[in-house]
Amino acid sequence: MTSPSESSQIATSSFSMDDFAKALEKHDYQFQKGQIVRGKVFQLDHDGAYVDIGGKSSAFLPRDEASLRTVTDLSEILPLNEEMEFLIVREQDAEGQVTISRRQLEIQHIWEKVAQMQENSQSIPVRVIGVNKGGVNVEVLSLRGFIPKSHLLERENLEALKGQTLTVGFLEVNRANKKLILSQRLATRSSNLSLLQTDQLVTGKVTGIKPFGVFVDLDGVSALLHIKQVSQKFTESLEKVFQIGQEIKGIVIDIDESKGRVAISTRKLENYPGEVLENLAEVMNSADARANRVNSSPE
Repeated sequence: MTSPSESSQIATSSFSMDDFAKALEKHDYQFQKGQIVRGKVFQLDHDGAYVDIGGKSSAFLPRDEASLRTVTDLSEILPLNEEMEFLIVREQDAEGQVTISRRQLEIQHIWEKVAQMQENSQSIPVRVIGVNKGGVNVEVLSLRGFIPKSHLLERENLEALKGQTLTVGFLEVNRANKKLILSQRLATRSSNLSLLQTDQLVTGKVTGIKPFGVFVDLDGVSALLHIKQVSQKFTESLEKVFQIGQEIKGIVIDIDESKGRVAISTRKLENYPGEVLENLAEVMNSADARANRVNSSPE
């Protein structure tokens, strides 16, 4: 026979299980913030839309979360009874209703798109919407991006860039911190790099002289003229041959697209060992004819 205390325990236990079952019925725990769900709009009103996403109660889509663009008529972008995807932005309230968004789902897709573009080293046109001391703010597929001053082609008059469309590459895409850093120079370099090929004669300006070689700017692409590629004769001092800002010509001997690096040679333009060291001006003046000769001669 069951004692009074045991009966009380059983009753309490039974009540707790029933209570838990009712709680499960009241709340649908399958829906979580950040989850993408499918549903159908069944009612529109001034403040938003009610959507059936399969839960115990309907989901609510506020008007401001309907789209990235300004919406005057919800029925244009939220047709009734048509299945669509939504992002849950707020979990269930006391009545079990979740809040959903189309706008934030669109933003999520844009971040995924720009991350893919960065991975593929793609360029994109952006519009300059603001200027500050450090660079310019731009609009990138409805997102806000930033181009540092050092990555702009025009660095003196930033105000003149307002409203302009620039072609840029991606330096940093960080969705967690909403950080989107872009570079106009990177896009220019990528574009110009794709136009280069080995054995091509190129013209550029000397931007740096180091003991191991000379750095040359080829219209946005940085090339290295290694000291061993200057002349067929031993080169004792590069600073005696070249000057910063000097325009020189050379033949492309190597292109590393993954690192954006190019190697050039002037020794291939020589008619005899040491000619570049003795008479650089003459070699440069007749570089086109010399390059044609080099490319047409058998290996």
